Amino acid sequence: MSLSQMQVFNQYIMPATIETLAQMVDKFNTASNGAFRLTTEGFDGDFFQESFFASVHAAQRRVDRYASNGSASATDLTQNLANAVKVAGGFGPIRFEPSQLTWLNKPTAEGIEVASRNFAEAMLKDQLNTAIAAAVAATRNQAGAWYSAGSGNEITQNAINSGHALFGDASSRIVADVMTGATFHKLLGQNITNANNLFVAGDVTVVDILGRAIVVTDAPALSFTESSVDYDAVLGLADSAAIVYDAGDVVSNIETTNGKLRIETTMQVDYSFGLRLKGYSWDAANGGKSPTDAELATGTNWDKCVTSIKDTAGVVIIGEA
Repeated sequence: MSLSQMQVFNQYIMPATIETLAQMVDKFNTASNGAFRLTTEGFDGDFFQESFFASVHAAQRRVDRYASNGSASATDLTQNLANAVKVAGGFGPIRFEPSQLTWLNKPTAEGIEVASRNFAEAMLKDQLNTAIAAAVAATRNQAGAWYSAGSGNEITQNAINSGHALFGDASSRIVADVMTGATFHKLLGQNITNANNLFVAGDVTVVDILGRAIVVTDAPALSFTESSVDYDAVLGLADSAAIVYDAGDVVSNIETTNGKLRIETTMQVDYSFGLRLKGYSWDAANGGKSPTDAELATGTNWDKCVTSIKDTAGVVIIGEA
């Protein structure tokens, strides 16, 4: 592989990555019933802020036509603010020797295809895991948004149904459940059948069970330990519960250096994406800018900005592993 060929590799690898990601996003959005919306739209700066009018349903009152005509208390029309936050990530550096490709007589196009597919799947996994971690944290921080299967009990279909019931008459808004592979197979072991694969990307699988989409992925936030007890979590998510904005600012750099027995090339990539949770606002004062994984997975950094739990991202069901 000559130096001029290395420049071609550097020029074309990142556009291929972006296009492949967009294709997988389209399939994932459709298969998960829109609970996760991974979009190639981006935004400038640290936060994306959106204002909306607060509910005025509480202004409704009963009127006695025969009573004296006294004064009525006024309800002010107010606006609330919802924040999405930008998250930064990176790959590499990845090291390889240019002579490896020439030794194997591999075409440049093959290297581009393999690298772009792996980057795209890794970016999708990062975006999904981050959205799941934030959703688990936000819902666990709201007393009316989480359901416990009880001490010593694992997650069952009945527990998931009880979790959905936290939305009351709006439970039909929950369009997908997110769980680990272990939890999924426990449910299958409880005679839950009729599962059909809809979409697979890397180790992320989406299936359909009993009319609701089930997103099966071993996201770290869906398994955790507290007080020496292992727990599993299932997220019941509404439409557009989590929106990921691909900022489109993928920056790559490839450097070839001398000084060793063989020439080495390193590749490093920076990227970012925005994250929004339905019914929650990122707390810019507490969570800050360019947050870490730990900050994104802290429930108090996601402030509920709507009145009712029914208007939020969804619920979380917790059981012992």
